[in-house]
Amino acid sequence: MSSTGLTLYASRAGFGLPDTSPFVLKTEVQLKMAGLAYGCVSTIPPQAPNGKLPFIDDHGEVVGDSTFIRAHIERRYGVDLDAGLDARQRAQAWAIERLLEDHLYFAMVWFRWIDPDSFAKGPAHFVDDAPEAQRAPLRRDMQARKFAELHAQGLGRHAPGKIAELGTRSIDALAELLGNRPYFMGASASAVDATAFGMLACTATPFFDTPLRRAVEAQPNLVAYVARMMQRFYPEHAWG
Repeated sequence: MSSTGLTLYASRAGFGLPDTSPFVLKTEVQLKMAGLAYGCVSTIPPQAPNGKLPFIDDHGEVVGDSTFIRAHIERRYGVDLDAGLDARQRAQAWAIERLLEDHLYFAMVWFRWIDPDSFAKGPAHFVDDAPEAQRAPLRRDMQARKFAELHAQGLGRHAPGKIAELGTRSIDALAELLGNRPYFMGASASAVDATAFGMLACTATPFFDTPLRRAVEAQPNLVAYVARMMQRFYPEHAWG
């Protein structure tokens, strides 16, 4: 636990991103939005309570899943990351979040983990510290587990071109929903912007050459949005 009493357990910087996980980026930005002091510790998913990152330890209370972490910090610290939004806007923000996390995320994961070139360039290096004889089996196992997850979810049952088509449709919808506003719900950033930033940054990172990256790059408002959010919440990070 950090000296602040609040610790974020994250993945690691990589792939041209402050953290390789869009859900870690989401939670960290929401912690920053809430104005909370926190420490950050790098770990791996098997060490997380639910086998997924992020999770937090808040003065001994462990909370997993980015959505429940947000609920916890709002309740415990008396903050409302959607302050100023009416009931309809809050519902719209939730619908956008589901589009991001329950659809675009899986398309992004396919092009990061299953596409052979992207996998070799990126996730395959997660096991570089393992003994050399174990690396190839570990890589096969990691990729097989991701493929099984994507197949169970449904998106992974499609050919790459169809996955790109579906992901691009979500990206185009996000561009339309953002329009010419600085943030998704208007002039001020709200909780959904943390989610959108994390997912779009992970999709658009120049580290990977994917059709989804190119779909984001074809939407100038999304490109500007990710750059604006990166500058605001990670000014020390070189982006693009």
